[in-house]
Amino acid sequence: MATEGPQHIIETVAALEALYGTPGETSLVKVTERIIPEYAALITASPFVALATVGPEGIDCSPRGDQPGFVRIYDERTLMIPDRRGNNRVDSLRNIVRDGRVALLFLIPGSGTTLRVNGRARLSVDPALCESFAVEDKAPRSVIVIGVEEVYFQCARAIVRSQLWNGERHVNPSELPSPGAILQATSKARIDGAAYDEEWPERARKSLW
Repeated sequence: MATEGPQHIIETVAALEALYGTPGETSLVKVTERIIPEYAALITASPFVALATVGPEGIDCSPRGDQPGFVRIYDERTLMIPDRRGNNRVDSLRNIVRDGRVALLFLIPGSGTTLRVNGRARLSVDPALCESFAVEDKAPRSVIVIGVEEVYFQCARAIVRSQLWNGERHVNPSELPSPGAILQATSKARIDGAAYDEEWPERARKSLW
């Protein structure tokens, strides 16, 4: 007979530590409070970062991508991320304005090593700063300025297990629901999914930056 819900729940840190034990030395010494040259090399090589924020409504995680090095290292304790064009939901930005705590996870295609950064962010609309991030004469409307508090690399186990960069394991997009199909379902057919999918490539091209 199936039981209703999980029956064995970890509810204290002491119980968690008893189950997992203590981390090894390498898991602890890799943590820094600034961007060392080795970590700077990983940030510069990365074209993608997941940005986690927190606000009164809860947490949010948003993908950010651009050319490698799009996350600017201003100094060893400061990172800057241009807010390129998107869907204008501004979930991450709304959270940052109200609660500056952020976490970043950098991915580098072909590498199993990822980089994690924790810190506090502010949102700048300084014209000169925004213009310095312009691509094809299009400047972002704002720049996320992050005060770094903690930096460390993550070992490659998750990437290796998932075979994330293995092209032979890549899913054929045609086997998944398209964005248009999802929108048609969630809007109860108010949105024409086929039309959305047909128009999307051109719309994305015009608003890439």
